[in-house]
Amino acid sequence: MNPYFDPHSTPWTELGDGIRRKIVGHTPQLMSVLVQFDKGAIGTPHAHDVHDQIAYVIAGSFEAEVAGVKRVLHVGDAFVAEHPQMHGVVALEDKSVLLDHFTPRREDYLGP
Repeated sequence: MNPYFDPHSTPWTELGDGIRRKIVGHTPQLMSVLVQFDKGAIGTPHAHDVHDQIAYVIAGSFEAEVAGVKRVLHVGDAFVAEHPQMHGVVALEDKSVLLDHFTPRREDYLGP
């Protein structure tokens, strides 16, 4: 894997329902991913079996819910969701972006 990330030459992967992502980088133990949301797009509440996640807001704002606690997050805010805590978000502005960090990396994001 290239040790450098160039956001201009890395295309977004469309996930549907107004959400797209770019993998910033990864090792077997760690992964960083940009996730962009259209206004109103929903990161459906879910829990991970083995992945811990930190999500840092780099653009826009979100209503987040982690382990049953809701909070509005703005640029510079973050949430931590240890496995197996339920968590999800709703984008409150167009082109809201999270920088997600996972440990270990999400093998399912790497494709076949």
